[in-house]
Amino acid sequence: MPDIETVLLIVGVLLLVTVLAARLSERLRVPSLLLFLLVGMLAGSEGPGGIEFESPEAAQALGTAALAIILFSGGLDTRWSAVRPVLAPGLTLATAGVVATAVIVGGAAWWLLGTFTSFELGQGGLGWPEALLLGVIVSSTDAAALFAMFRGSGPRPNRRIRSVLELESGTNDPFAVILTTAVLGVLTSGSDGADGVVLDLLFQVSLGVLAGVVLGWLGAELTNRLQLGTKGLYPVLAVAIGLVAFGVSDLIGANPFLAVYLAGMLLGNRIRTQRDLILDATDAFAWLAQIVMFLALGLLVVPSELLGLAPVALALAVVLMFIARPVAVFACLAPFGFGARGMTYVSWAGLKGAVPIVLATFPATFGLGEARDVFNLVFFIVVVSVLVQGLTLPRAARSLKVADAGA
Repeated sequence: MPDIETVLLIVGVLLLVTVLAARLSERLRVPSLLLFLLVGMLAGSEGPGGIEFESPEAAQALGTAALAIILFSGGLDTRWSAVRPVLAPGLTLATAGVVATAVIVGGAAWWLLGTFTSFELGQGGLGWPEALLLGVIVSSTDAAALFAMFRGSGPRPNRRIRSVLELESGTNDPFAVILTTAVLGVLTSGSDGADGVVLDLLFQVSLGVLAGVVLGWLGAELTNRLQLGTKGLYPVLAVAIGLVAFGVSDLIGANPFLAVYLAGMLLGNRIRTQRDLILDATDAFAWLAQIVMFLALGLLVVPSELLGLAPVALALAVVLMFIARPVAVFACLAPFGFGARGMTYVSWAGLKGAVPIVLATFPATFGLGEARDVFNLVFFIVVVSVLVQGLTLPRAARSLKVADAGA
C-alpha cells in the first residue's frame, strides 16, 4: 500500500494530464471523455502506469457519486423556460425511446452472440433476458457526454433540439438504471416478475419526481434566505443540497438520479443569490467528477481483453447507431412535429458515455457469470459511439442545417 504522499502525487499527475488532454481535445476536436478514458487505460495495468485496479464495486461507487454531481450540475444549467415546450417529446424519448433502443439492440445481440460466436452470458447460456441486458445497458443517452459537447466549441443545434436532448439525457439515466437492475434481478432470481418490474419503475419514478421537486424547492428557499458572509460557501451549499437530494431519495426508495437532476433544475431556476457563482463552481465540480469517473473506468478496462469481442461489439455499435437509435427517435418525435433533419440530428446525438460503462459494472456486483465480457462489450461500444458520433456531431449540425445561428 503506497503512502499518502505517493497517492497524492499520482492523483495530481493524473488530474494534470487529463486537464492537458482536455486542452488537446479542443485543438484536435476529439471528445474529451475519449482522451480521459485513454489516460486511464495508459495508467492501468497494461499501460506504462501499471496501476492495478480490479474492483468493479469501487468503480461503480465512484461512478454513482460522479453521476450524481454531473446530473445535478446539468439540472442547474437547464432553464425551465426552454424545457417546458419540449417536455412531452423529451420525456417520451427518455422512456419509450430507451425501451425501443434496448429491445432492438437486445434482439441483435441475441442473434449475433448466439449465431456467430460461442460467447455466453450467465450460467444457462445466451437467452433473451441476457441479450436484453446488453441492450438496456447501452440504451441511454449520456448526460455527461452531451453536456460536455454542448459546452465545448463548435456549432450547436438550435434551442428546441438542444432542449430535447438535454431533457432526455438528464432523465433517461434513471430508466436505464432501473431497467438494468430489474433485468439483473430476473436473471439472478430466475423469476419473471414483469408486473413487479413495471410497478417498481412507476413507484421509483413518481417518488423521484416528488422528492426532486420538493427538495429542490426547499434548497432554493434556503439559498435565497440564508445570508452567508463568504461567497465561496454558496457553491458548497448548492452541492450539499444536491447530495442531500440524492441520498434522501435513495433512502425513501425514490430514484436518486432523477431526483438529483430535478432538484438541480428547481434550484437553478429559483435561486437569486450568487447564481452565476454557483453555476460556475458546480460546473467545475462536474468536470472534476467527470474526470475522476472516466479515469477510474479507464483503469478498470484491460485492453487485451477487448480484441476477442471486437467483431461482435463493432456490429452491435453499428446496429445501435444506425438502426436502434434512429428507429426509437423517429417513432418518439414524429408525433410532435419534428422535421426529418431535426430527428436525424437527435438520432446521431445519442452519445454513449460513462453511464453505460458504470451500468456494465453492475453484473459483477450481482454475481452474474461472464460479467467481465459484458463490461468489455459495453466499453467497446461506448468508445465506438464517442469516436464516430462525437467527432462528427458538430459537422452534422451544419450539414443538416439545424445549427443555432447564435452559437
